[in-house]
Amino acid sequence: MKKPTAIKKTLARVRLWVRRNVPPGLRLVVGLILIVLGFFGFLPVLGFWMIPLGIVIAALDLRPIWRKLKG
Repeated sequence: MKKPTAIKKTLARVRLWVRRNVPPGLRLVVGLILIVLGFFGFLPVLGFWMIPLGIVIAALDLRPIWRKLKG
């Protein structure tokens, strides 16, 4: 099993890659798809790891929206 710091580094690396390579509107869609598919984590191909990853990816697009709404 990985150490917690290794998991955080891996998650940060994935988040940076997504921020650089996935267009902003598509990030929210990809995040929501990962969250929905994560609920089927009991299936062999999918996993529960998809839920937190989807939340992180969707949050990349939600943060600017919250800033605009709050003024």
